[in-house]
Amino acid sequence: HLARVVGRGMSAAAPPRMTAAEVILALLAERAAGATICPSEAARRLAAPDGDWRAHMDAVHVAADALAEADTITLSWRGTPMQKRRGPYRIARR
Repeated sequence: HLARVVGRGMSAAAPPRMTAAEVILALLAERAAGATICPSEAARRLAAPDGDWRAHMDAVHVAADALAEADTITLSWRGTPMQKRRGPYRIARR
């Protein structure tokens, strides 16, 4: 299931055509252990500086769901862990 999702959300604006899941994991790798990212950060990276990042949010949400289901990431809001994505959330490495 994760392999299918990783292929979604590709964008020519994020060289070299990274998927939403790859962008999420790359952003987390750039952060300190325990740090979180906002899903909009991944969408902005996919969109590039002049792109419409909001158009990438659905792909980021789908990728976050798949990565969480695969126990690759954790989701939280204001420090409280979330089992499923609902409303605002943050993403962290597992």
